[in-house]
Amino acid sequence: MITPLKHLSRNGCLDKFFIDGQWVEPRGTAKGVIVNPATEEVVARFPLGNCEDVDAAVSAARRAFATWSRTKPEHRAGLLDRLQALLEARRELLAQCLTLEMGTAIGYARTAQVPLAIAHVQVARDVLTAFPFVEQRGHTAVTHEPIGVCALITPWNWPLYQITAKVAPALAAGCTVVLKPSELSPLDALLFAEAIEEAGFPAGVFNLVNGDGPCVGAGLASHADVDMISITGSTRAGIAVAQAAAPTVKRVAQELGGKSPNVILPDADLDRAVSLGIAAAFRNLGQSCSAPTRMIVPRALLSEIESIAQRAADEIVVGDPLSEATTHGAIANRAQFDRIQKMIGVGVSEGAKLLTGGLGRPDGLDVGLYVKPTILSDVRTGMRIAQEEVFGPVLCIIPYDTVDEAVTIANDTVYGLGAHVQGGDMDVAKDVASRIRAGQVHLNHPAWDPHAPFGGFKQSGNGREYGLEGMLEYLEVKSILGYF
Repeated sequence: MITPLKHLSRNGCLDKFFIDGQWVEPRGTAKGVIVNPATEEVVARFPLGNCEDVDAAVSAARRAFATWSRTKPEHRAGLLDRLQALLEARRELLAQCLTLEMGTAIGYARTAQVPLAIAHVQVARDVLTAFPFVEQRGHTAVTHEPIGVCALITPWNWPLYQITAKVAPALAAGCTVVLKPSELSPLDALLFAEAIEEAGFPAGVFNLVNGDGPCVGAGLASHADVDMISITGSTRAGIAVAQAAAPTVKRVAQELGGKSPNVILPDADLDRAVSLGIAAAFRNLGQSCSAPTRMIVPRALLSEIESIAQRAADEIVVGDPLSEATTHGAIANRAQFDRIQKMIGVGVSEGAKLLTGGLGRPDGLDVGLYVKPTILSDVRTGMRIAQEEVFGPVLCIIPYDTVDEAVTIANDTVYGLGAHVQGGDMDVAKDVASRIRAGQVHLNHPAWDPHAPFGGFKQSGNGREYGLEGMLEYLEVKSILGYF
């Protein structure tokens, strides 16, 4: 079986950027490193771009836009079909990349990270084929036209998933793209670019430049020939991008941080609600901006909920990401590992009850960025551990006395990305959902819906991804009076 690094090295992609339909040598000499979180060893080095690489990629995208923006929707849909098929053919390589560069358990990479990412391509294709680009309103035509050259900045925690969630709808809309993936997890982006090339997208429609935020990210955000920038990352990074973009008045879409609540109502099925709540909070080792890491529970049921939560946490198997028995692998990078350790310590020092987990690595794991899934109970909403995004497998259980208080606690955050509500009476659950200030609310742990728009209120960002709304982000609206 070919490993990701051998595959990319053999194809010459690891040391190059994909610009204007070709794999090209970087202009600069700066290098990034790929660290295997399971071993903490450097496994590869790769080039980081500079302003010349950014200019070359943006120029290629600008040239390609004139033709690509005028292609028929059915032509773009056909290319997206081919892209989906090629990603399907690379499923195992993509999964191995995720395990190597960010430590995710191979089983989770195969069953969640990769297939959910590929689903975004299918959704973009389906939305494209059904979308009315021209609508009649009396004698006026209201048209939707691609916004132009789009710079897309994606994070390290869901590397392929966030690439497809941005690139697929942008290409479907008729935009051209420059992608800057996270410098901490660049491998899946290289495999994605390979698939783009093989699918036959015209030169310049998709361009890839690896690099860091202060250089490539800032260069794209401030570039006069970029019409839109979309970033998924921390709130701090989103603010920096918006500030850099402001002088050119480009469109900015931001999917940023979160501290999502999970409100357990008094009539909820506790066994199901709590156990699935633990799974949701700890999926991808809690490295998800929408992870419901604040479980808000009836005070009268606190003891019972703690017992269920502890049993659910005990079923988690942390270990070698390549082992089929492992449910949760290693934290993606050293900075995040240190952040998690710090915040667990903060929670304990604030007086939270340590239900399970705690500081340090799990027993028997002396090397690698492994953490103990941690549950802190009897947390007060004003504690730092309840307010600051940890981005790791750390759950706060916060008790409430009334449903109104539960809603107040749920909204007691600067963020507003996701939320969960669990309850038996659906009218009550729906009412609570309507009162929570968040861009997406899950009732009773439903199935994932790739057509459901996703994005934030407050400091969780602006704009929406996924489904119809995801493609609308990449379109301008034009009115043509006297058209009919």
